[in-house]
Amino acid sequence: MNIRSLTDVPSDELFSAFSSAFADYEMQLNQEQLQTMLNRRGFNPGLSFAAFDRDKIISFCFNGTGLFEGVPTAYDTGTGTLKEHRGKGLASEIFRYSLPFLREAGIRQYLLEVMQHNTSAVNLYRKAGFEVSREFNYFVQESGLVSVRDVLSSVNCQIRRIGLNVALAASDFQDFNPSWQNSSDALMRNPESFVVFGAFHDDTLAGYCILEPESGDIPRIAVGRQHRRRGIGSALLAEAMRFNRSKTVKVINTDIKCHNIRCFLDSANIHPAGKQYEMTMII
Repeated sequence: MNIRSLTDVPSDELFSAFSSAFADYEMQLNQEQLQTMLNRRGFNPGLSFAAFDRDKIISFCFNGTGLFEGVPTAYDTGTGTLKEHRGKGLASEIFRYSLPFLREAGIRQYLLEVMQHNTSAVNLYRKAGFEVSREFNYFVQESGLVSVRDVLSSVNCQIRRIGLNVALAASDFQDFNPSWQNSSDALMRNPESFVVFGAFHDDTLAGYCILEPESGDIPRIAVGRQHRRRGIGSALLAEAMRFNRSKTVKVINTDIKCHNIRCFLDSANIHPAGKQYEMTMII
């Protein structure tokens, strides 16, 4: 066995390792979906590492790199070990091996998210030096069960398609800083995968919704504070559901302290499916 970076490793080998490691997970990704996810999260093969057994990946850590809140950051976008090789500490060994390379590349912090119910992983990260920086809710619902009211006729606004850059410029609409995968940098890495709707009142942007139709992911939906409680959010969600091609709709990583988004999603019959910790470690 040897550990090395994923530089020049073909994408089909990455997919084979990923699908094998997560074969027992409920949610599965095909190769195109995995590539889309890696692109969005800033996957850097030169700073991602794996354990190989006779040139076969048996454990891996896919890292994204970029700035997060102004700090050069490595983001754990996927860590997994093939079932028959679990319990040997391979993921921890890969992590320790990677740290000098990350430091040499100028990375100053390591960032990840972990399901709160995965206590063994949480404890492992704590022992490695990670600390909880935030708590997130994540919401998942079958598309057919989403309750969207036909409020457009009673809302004094127009809904129309806008550019992703227009929505991202309205940062003052947000109630919390987005997580890594929902950050402006992440969304702009693959802008063609999103459709974006704006709600306009007297030609002024009052709210927006960003949807990834293939996955049903809504990375952001926001309404300006002076325009809230008027049905604009519901009108935007209804329009997004018309374009959604997935069997589910997902709103991932909303700050647990933000009651506005939870109340809004609850009213649309989109309820929390679980919680995550955002954890960081200075390296």
